[in-house]
Amino acid sequence: MSSENKFIIAIYVDNQYGVLSRVTAMFTRRGFNIESLTVGETEDPKYSRITVTMSGARTDKNQLVSQLTKLYNVKKVVVINSEEGIKRELLLLKIRNDQDKRPEILETVDIFRAKVIDYSDGAMCLECTGDSQKCDAFIENFKKYGIIEMCRTGIVALDRGADNIWSH
Repeated sequence: MSSENKFIIAIYVDNQYGVLSRVTAMFTRRGFNIESLTVGETEDPKYSRITVTMSGARTDKNQLVSQLTKLYNVKKVVVINSEEGIKRELLLLKIRNDQDKRPEILETVDIFRAKVIDYSDGAMCLECTGDSQKCDAFIENFKKYGIIEMCRTGIVALDRGADNIWSH
């Protein structure tokens, strides 16, 4: 097994100006590369949840968690088990709307359980949610139709079951 592993870290922070900047600066100072970053308000508006995906050795992960917990506005840091956690991404993909290819496009959208969220004579905007591999496959399948533009959220993740971040 490789010494380099992908891991997901959930960080609960005060929902205040500058906190995200301080957290990401810590990654930069330590030389860690963030592969995916999502941030949003939690069930309690006083807090935001930062979800970071990155690769590294187990020692990197442990060092990172230790350093994050020392930051003033950080309230809780949890590593989410990537095999057992629930992970999703949102992908918006704008493709060319070619009349001859439209039935094939709509069939492919249906196969991926995706949605057409905007439609014009020249373009269609599609929405796909799922794990990263599903989003990657969705992109690959639509390259042949001409991708005009795309945007991905990055990974959001929760542990399965009734536990929450505070019960760790």
